[in-house]
Parts: sequence; structure tokens; C-alpha cells
Amino acid sequence: MRRCSPTTGSTRRRSPGTCAPLLDVGDRDQRREALSEPMIAEALEKALRRRLRAHAWARPLRLERLRRQANGSGHFDWRGVIAASGGRWAEAVRRANGPRVLIATNVGINFAATRMDSLLAVALTLRGARVEHVLCNEALPACMAADESWYSDFPRFERHGPQRDICPLCFAPAAARLAPLGLPLNRLGDFVSADERKEVEGWASTMDAEDVRDLVIEGVPVGEAALSGALRFLARGTLPLDARPVLHAYLRAARLTAIAFARLVARRDYDAAILHHGIYVPQGVAASVLRKSGVRIATWFPAYRKRCFVFSHDDTYHRTMLTEPTSRWERLDLGPGQLARLRRYLDSRRTGAHDWISFSRRPDLDFHAFARARGIDLEKPIIGLLTNVFWDAQLHYPANAFSSMREWLVETVRYFAGRADLQLIIRAHPAETTGAMPARETAASILAAAIGELPANVFLVDSSEAISTYVIARHCRACIIFATKAGIELLAMGIPVIAAGEAWVRGKGMAGEAEDKKGYFALLDRLPDPPCDMTGVVERAERYAFHFFFRRMIPVRAAVETAGWPPFDIRVDRLAEVEAGADPGLDVICAGILEGAPFEYPAERLNDGFEL
Repeated sequence: MRRCSPTTGSTRRRSPGTCAPLLDVGDRDQRREALSEPMIAEALEKALRRRLRAHAWARPLRLERLRRQANGSGHFDWRGVIAASGGRWAEAVRRANGPRVLIATNVGINFAATRMDSLLAVALTLRGARVEHVLCNEALPACMAADESWYSDFPRFERHGPQRDICPLCFAPAAARLAPLGLPLNRLGDFVSADERKEVEGWASTMDAEDVRDLVIEGVPVGEAALSGALRFLARGTLPLDARPVLHAYLRAARLTAIAFARLVARRDYDAAILHHGIYVPQGVAASVLRKSGVRIATWFPAYRKRCFVFSHDDTYHRTMLTEPTSRWERLDLGPGQLARLRRYLDSRRTGAHDWISFSRRPDLDFHAFARARGIDLEKPIIGLLTNVFWDAQLHYPANAFSSMREWLVETVRYFAGRADLQLIIRAHPAETTGAMPARETAASILAAAIGELPANVFLVDSSEAISTYVIARHCRACIIFATKAGIELLAMGIPVIAAGEAWVRGKGMAGEAEDKKGYFALLDRLPDPPCDMTGVVERAERYAFHFFFRRMIPVRAAVETAGWPPFDIRVDRLAEVEAGADPGLDVICAGILEGAPFEYPAERLNDGFEL
């Protein structure tokens, strides 16, 4: 037997368990066969970069780089565009008398947010909206700008937060870049008193971590936002005991955000509001307060496809994609051209050739070599299991069969220990390693702690391994997922899917869906036979995939791809490029914000002209 290590695994496979990733230090011949030199170099480079970031001596260098970005290319500079307008912009601001729209960027050092939000501010103003911005002016003790790589001393973080270093690089530069637009700028800290700050600080210090998730104050789920924000900070799916100071900091920040936004909304009658993400702190709390106050909200996030964004009404897309009526897509009449375009795109997902968010640019596509190296029997049925990043979007979803993805993963492995007739390949999400915030709690570490020695028929593919998830899936009789969006693609490929969590394929009439553990294990008992009727599923899945990848992902011509993060910048030379009628995608977005129209690009009759 061999123990499943959270990093490299053991050196050789011995009955009855295995889990070593391809980068383990054991069988060198097999490792060479499975990995190319560029893949090894890429993995080592990423690991080295992460280790260097953690060193104290690297912090001043990171801060200097952040300062240069904040005061330079991080934000889009509208001065040249405004100067070239010859007074047209000032006239547009003066004449605007339409809906009052609040753009709640809040976190000024989120360069992706400030770029897109400033573009929306200009586009909406040119369409007659009265636009205002709101930024945190160094007022919150914790937010989305902070994470453990910056603040590893948790008690110190609770005392000082990011105010001494990141905050000065956040508010002032962002406010300076917005100033030429001449639009009202609200400062979050102006809506909270010193006495309220002191009261909130004392309140947060008395809260027990066990009581936080379900904490709702005046209809605002501050506990859920605080906990998800703290887990994001830690890049973990669970809260370690020594991280309670972090949770207390996010509780204070969540409560202060709720107070500030309630006061801001009471002062001004907003018709609509725009928020990136719509979850965590402060965005999740702000969204809740605005929604509770009757303000229509629109949330957004960069989509996978290049130059595209996902917008949602009323809530974060993590939830709205679960509840979206099937009538929005199930009657789509896709012709040969649309289907060919979709299939080309889905095929390109293996390498991310047409995506600006991709976690595996140079995948290994040779499954047979991979299987040979790992001792997988190609004559025996294979079932795939795809995880998510454990810390991401830790919200409450009442329809989930398990309380957490951790519980689901562990109990599924234990189930397969009794299914010697099947092989289970667990594919840890590549973003554990390659994401913007590499995970500190991984599938490998969870299994090492809970299982120790994996059954002989269970194989863990670590997040650092180059083998393509799609290549693995094509050799599976079915795939089990919790929340991954890959379920959409798997079904379109004709691969049966069992959904145990908040996967977007739920409620679409395509997947085997489990509402509780009993139902989940009943679906597993059907394997290797399909867990549900697959008649017509591929055609239905392709309609939904087209809707998701080409209609819900809205192309914006002014957004251009860049290297690194954020993955895009704004390229606008003249105001005419963003006014009504100039960009169909921007028209769809503005109509959604101003009129409540669906955030759907009519890709069935319009090509975005970017690729494919």
C-alpha cells in the first residue's frame, strides 16, 4: 500500500492503493514517458514562483511592482479619449438624465474591475444614465485585495489589515484615474462613524467561528460573505483554528460594508447597480444590501472566452446559472454553422486556444502513455471524478447532496473501495496549481488526511500534472462532478454525468442529479451503465453549451487580451467606439443594466467576429 502525499505522493504503486502524481520522484522512466521537458519546466517555474512570493524579502519587491501598476498601466487612462472628444464627453455628462446607476467597484486595486467598470461608466453615460462610482477609501479591515501570501501573520492582520501597505495603493490611484470622467465618486468610509467602527470591532471579536456561516443581520448574510472571504484569503476550503483572527477581520469588514451601503442607498435613490463578482467581501455584502433596498443589481465576471464577460441579474452568476429557466435556451434552433462553431470551440478548450482564462495551456494529450505509466487497465471500466478549487465561491446551496466538496470527495473514494469492478480517476482541478490564487488545501492533501492509502482501483491525477482533463474524460464511461462547469462540455461530448453539488448542469434535464446522499449512491450503483437516460442528451447539451459559451459570454470589442492578470485591457481611442450601436455586445450589456433586458448575446444570428 502507499500513502497519498499532499505534494508528490510515494515512489511506487503497491496494492491496494495509489495516488502518486506524474511529478513524483520514483519511477524515472515512467515519469519521462509521461512528461515532456517543457511541461516539467512549466510546473517547476510555477512552484518556484509561489515559494518566492512567500518569502519576507520578496514583499517589498511585490509592493513596488503593485505601486507601479496602480500608478501606471493598471487602470485605463481616459484622458486622451476625453481630450479627443472636443467637449462631447462633458456635454454627455451634463445632459445625462436617465436611470441613476451606481458602479460599486469598491476594491480599486482590482485592475480588471476598474478597467471594465470605467468602460461601463462611459458607455452608460453616453446612453443617458446618471452614473456614480463607489470605492473603499482605506476603510475596511479586510477585503478581496488581501490574501495569505501578503499577510501570513494572522493576529497582525486582524490588528492592522491591509491599511499600512495595500490600501494606499488601492484607493488613491483608482480615484485619480476616475477623476477625469467627472462623475460623482462615493467613498465607503464616509458612511461609517468612528463609534460604529469601535462597536463592530468589539462585536466581531466575540463571534464563534461555528456560528458565522448562518449569521444574518437585518436581512444581510454577513456571515456567509465573511466566511467565503476568509476562505478565499486562506485559499482553503475549511478554516484552520489559527485563522480565526482572519475570520474576525472579514466579519468586521462585512458588517462595516453593510452599514456603509445601507446609508449610501438611503441617501440616493439608485435605479441600478453594477458589481464585479457579487460575492465575498465587500462585493457580496454590497449586493445583498442593494438588493434588499430594491435596487436592481447586475454582477459580472470575465468569461473563459477571449474578450467576453458574463453578466447576471440580481445575484452572482454562481447562483443565477443554476436557476436560469431552461426556456432561455432549449428551443434554440442551431444550424450546421452554429454547431460546427460550437464543436470547434469545445475542441479548443483542451488547450485554451480561444480562451483568456485557461488553466492548462500545454496539456499532455497521450492518454495511453499516461495510463501505462499509472497502471490503469484500459480493459476495465473507468469512471472520472472532477473536483473544483476547494476555497472558491464557498456559498450555501440547499440542493447539494453533501455539506461540502471535501465530504463528497472522501465518501466517494470510500464507496469505490468496494467497487473492484470499476476504476476511478480523480482529476484535481489544475487551478489548484495554476490559478491566480494557488490553493493551500488541495484534493491530494484532503485525501492524504482522510484516507491515507487509496484503494488500488482509485487514481489521483494531481493538479500539477499535464495530462488533459478532456482526454481523461473521453476514456470514461461516466464522470462525477460537484460544481465544475466542465459538466456542460462532458455532456455535449456524450459522456454521462452525475452532479452531486452546485453544477450548472443541474435542473437542465441532462445529468444524473442527486438531492441527498442516498440518491447519490444509488446513481453510483448504476455504474458502469449510464446513470440516466442519454436519449437526446447530446443535442440538448449542445444547445445549452451554445447558450452558455456564445450567448451568456458577451463579447466586448474594447476588451483586448493581455499577458498575465488581469487577462484584458481596454482599448478605446474615440467615444464613438462605445456609444450606442457601435458594439452589439456592449449594447446588450447596457440594455441589461438600464432596462433589465436579458444578458444574452444573439450569437445564433450574430458572429462576434473575434475567432471561430
